[in-house]
Amino acid sequence: MKRHLRLFALYFAQYAKVRLAYKADFIIAFLSSMAATVLGFGFVLVLFTKIPKLQDWSFYEILFLYGFSLIPLGFFNVVSWNLYQFGDLYIIQGRFDRILLRPVNTLFQVLFEKFRLESLQEVVTGTFVVAVAASKLHVPWPVSNYFWFILMVASGALIYLAVFLMLTAVSFWFEDRVGIVPPVFNMLTFGRYPLTIYNVFIQFMLSWIIPFGFASFYPTTHFLGRTSFNTYFYLVPVVATSFFMLALFVWGRGVGNYSSTGS
Repeated sequence: MKRHLRLFALYFAQYAKVRLAYKADFIIAFLSSMAATVLGFGFVLVLFTKIPKLQDWSFYEILFLYGFSLIPLGFFNVVSWNLYQFGDLYIIQGRFDRILLRPVNTLFQVLFEKFRLESLQEVVTGTFVVAVAASKLHVPWPVSNYFWFILMVASGALIYLAVFLMLTAVSFWFEDRVGIVPPVFNMLTFGRYPLTIYNVFIQFMLSWIIPFGFASFYPTTHFLGRTSFNTYFYLVPVVATSFFMLALFVWGRGVGNYSSTGS
């Protein structure tokens, strides 16, 4: 663990140095990422100019949920760059051979060879929005909530990583430059709103098949005083751990199934 933490620090420092060497490119990417985030909040604002509530959810409750959803997603996005390009770069182009030659865990290398630094703005923006919404809602915030908040953010990021890691691992069996990650990534927007507004099928899918609800919606219910979801709230770390262990298993099987391109 100590060795991998040191390697992570070296990976991050080296990539940040290279990325920030092209300041204009980084600033443009950062502003583009920020613009996409702002547009998302803009949709919520426009929505609530037409309706006073979304079912029984108020504007600031939706804002709290939307803001929270950005925090674990932001952390995930920082390390997810290679997952989106895995099938093309590592399988079809044969770069995974190089990964296997190094005496370091294969998943560790794939995750931390690149970072999407501009996605850190999602973490900052989401935290700011959550603070504003909590203030407007007069949400009580005992010391224990800081612990729960950190745990829920970590669990949410782990769920995102687990889901997309399993989808990425499919590339070991089916060589496809694009893969099935993009369409599933588009489903993230469903988790930014209360699951109760969807039909039973979508609620089930976003809870137990692709558990984005456990990464965003269920964690917020505790802070918003929605006690009817308490069972789901306490299950969040369990779901995160279970799906991540499953993802590691699928990844391990995929690595064992890998055949070199010979390039």
